[in-house]
Amino acid sequence: MNLTINDQLYVIEKKDENRKLLWFLRDDLGLIGTRFGCGAGICGACTVLIDGQPTRSCITTLGPEIDGKKIRTVEDLEKNGVLHPVQQAFIDEQAPQCGWCMSGQMMAAVALLDKSPKPTKNQIEKAMTQNYCRCGCYARLRRAVKKAAALSPQQDT
Repeated sequence: MNLTINDQLYVIEKKDENRKLLWFLRDDLGLIGTRFGCGAGICGACTVLIDGQPTRSCITTLGPEIDGKKIRTVEDLEKNGVLHPVQQAFIDEQAPQCGWCMSGQMMAAVALLDKSPKPTKNQIEKAMTQNYCRCGCYARLRRAVKKAAALSPQQDT
């Protein structure tokens, strides 16, 4: 099985197809920005993008359903020392408090802005309520997504 993760091709052995994507990312590849939260696909801390869609990596296996897919993690947002507009907006709006959910929140925001570069308030609300924030920073998260949309007319993905 082949996976492209942050623009790098990986060959996964068939014996690993029941293994969770989260643990492959963290333990094998050292991509520890993807967080472990609930382990049940509910909280969203482990959100990555698979072919542009926000996906819970804690419940996604390395099985045939993701063979050939393109996976993007939070580590892929910064390019050559330049923060992605979502990262910059999260800093500017002081969205993080404890940081537990932030990588998943950022990936959800990137997916939204890739699909809708100028999202409405309702689109932001719908996209961002799919991930939990233990600290209750939802207003700051919404402001950050709105600011990220304003930082660049066309998202740099």
